[in-house]
Amino acid sequence: KISNYWGRHSRYRADGGDIDLFFIAGPAVTNVIERYTDLTGKSAMLPKHALGYLGSSMYYAELPQDSDDAILEFIDTARAEDIPISGFQLSSGYTAQDTVEGSKRCVFTWNNKRFKNPKEFFAEMKKRGIVVSSNVKPGILLVHPDIAKYQSADILVKDSTSDDPCVGNWWGGRGVFADFTNPKTREVWKEALKENLLNYGTNSVWNDNCEYDSIVDLDARCSFDEKGGTIGQLKPVMANLMCHITEEAIAENTPNERPFIVCRAGHAGIQQYAQSWSGDNRTSWDTLKFNIATMLGMSLCGVSNYGSDIGGFFGNSPEPELLVRWVQNGIFHPRFSIHSVNADFTVTEPWMYPEYTAYVRDAIHLRYRLMPYFYSLMYQAHITGLPIMQPLCCAFQEDAKGYDEAESFMIGGLLVATVLDKGAKTKSVYLPAGTDFYDFFTRNAYAGGQNIEMPVDLDSIPLFLSSGTILPMTNTITHNMTTDEIKDLHILCVADKDGTFTLYEDDGCTNEYKDGVYKKTSIRMQTGNNITIDFTSEGSYASPVEQIALDVIYPKNAPLAVLCDKKILPHYLYQKKYEEASCGWYYNLGTKSIEIKYPNPNKEYQVEILTNPTDMIGM
Repeated sequence: KISNYWGRHSRYRADGGDIDLFFIAGPAVTNVIERYTDLTGKSAMLPKHALGYLGSSMYYAELPQDSDDAILEFIDTARAEDIPISGFQLSSGYTAQDTVEGSKRCVFTWNNKRFKNPKEFFAEMKKRGIVVSSNVKPGILLVHPDIAKYQSADILVKDSTSDDPCVGNWWGGRGVFADFTNPKTREVWKEALKENLLNYGTNSVWNDNCEYDSIVDLDARCSFDEKGGTIGQLKPVMANLMCHITEEAIAENTPNERPFIVCRAGHAGIQQYAQSWSGDNRTSWDTLKFNIATMLGMSLCGVSNYGSDIGGFFGNSPEPELLVRWVQNGIFHPRFSIHSVNADFTVTEPWMYPEYTAYVRDAIHLRYRLMPYFYSLMYQAHITGLPIMQPLCCAFQEDAKGYDEAESFMIGGLLVATVLDKGAKTKSVYLPAGTDFYDFFTRNAYAGGQNIEMPVDLDSIPLFLSSGTILPMTNTITHNMTTDEIKDLHILCVADKDGTFTLYEDDGCTNEYKDGVYKKTSIRMQTGNNITIDFTSEGSYASPVEQIALDVIYPKNAPLAVLCDKKILPHYLYQKKYEEASCGWYYNLGTKSIEIKYPNPNKEYQVEILTNPTDMIGM
């Protein structure tokens, strides 16, 4: 603040209550995030399918009948189009009931014209490897068939002047609201979740519209664990409590299954419970850009599992180019979901423009190839609190030129600078100072601290690897994360300086990782005259990976020999022969990369890349 009376200063005001003030000095931004999440909680360790493509649209749950069949057909179409999909976000239309005021959404009910047998629907989705997240809202309409039960249970936010429930505007009319600060509410809500959703065969819930902004009387009364408080004071914690209750309900119902909770709102610490997103965005090129800044801001607040509605939630359908560019950017969001309620009555789907489907398919395939990387970074966020998506000001704090960059971002050591402008023929990318960068696809090298201008077409996804990066991928496109196993790893290594990475593996869905049933592989790369890459592991999980390929960017020269576990690997000069072999190495002159592959030793081992002639003496 600046005034005529005082020098430059900061000011803080609280409307009431005690002030608990924490000063986190840093000095690094990452230090602040780690310590802030020490206070508010680390990110949830979600099941692996939470990182996959999450299909959704309000259209399907709003059909007059047979929504279940339409959703199953959508999943089958994705399979037919070779588009992997791992989850489906079921909008609240499944709760629509015929009332005296017409068809209304009534929480914890099912419309049996749209969903003939919910349990069978969940089972059919599970067969296809799809986890369904059903929408649950904290408001209860006055025309709800069970309104008397909820009112008599004394679980609702109360009017400011009486013991009657506080009534406000809700979806489709007037309603009342669950008071999650009331212990009784928490028990009633948990049982309702089990009876009406979880017992049908899911461990995923989508908590929605839990901002409590429908209550305009801020003096409406809440239990506050029987100490008493107002909705004005307690509104921020309602979404967190709703997610906490959901987590408990899932844990009680299926103790060994990892919960997957999605929530639109949240207070400090929401990252402990849920994946979240930027809300009901609008279909436009500006939104595509502005949502990135929102996600990066949330990442600085410790909320790692975050995203936006790809393609835009509301407005006319995205034009083909916008859809392609949004998907190409969205595959790098921790939450990747295409969700819409288009004003022109269309449905945003990956194949909605057949002549452009290949671009969308290729991008989604890249997302699934990067799954080992994303899953490892999600584990890192779970342990350290550090974000999966990092703004340049966080990853390269010493470079002031990156402080105003709100469109490019880092995923670990990968700089994402996708095309965000309509009709673009070139893309200007700022490469932060302090490191070199390599084009992910061509391996062309660039010094940091400069803007580069690169030609682009509709197929272009500009990505750059920073010096020392180790990036595990797979060539397997997993269509069912609950049953399919990744059998191969393709590990990119930028060998111009030392680097480390921890590859994390577990079964992807249970809580057994808490008992040590995981595999953490520390990959340590040391560069110099020669390159050594050491692999050391801990944990009891038996990795399904059978084959490992290293792709080592090394533009200086071809190596003289490559050893794995002290054994010399065969050298191939003919690429086709290398591709047919199960073990060996090949120097790719086009990408200036050393390609190495071998069966997974499943033990501690070292790969040595010898580039110094003196080290060949006696071999």
